[in-house]
Amino acid sequence: MTELLESAFERASKMPEIEQNIFAKFMLEELESEKKWDRAFANSEDVLAKLASEALGDFENNKCEIVK
Repeated sequence: MTELLESAFERASKMPEIEQNIFAKFMLEELESEKKWDRAFANSEDVLAKLASEALGDFENNKCEIVK
């Protein structure tokens, strides 16, 4: 465990029990959210590459409109 994380848990351990539970729930939800984003991006690499290729093609063929 890093010193920073250890320090955060040390400070959290001094909070009232209900606040510790709120903090813990928040942390667990954040970790799960990160997993979901990682999976979503891992599964979308081909789709994003295709969209980027289409966008570059449109730009090269002057099919894009510049908005200021």
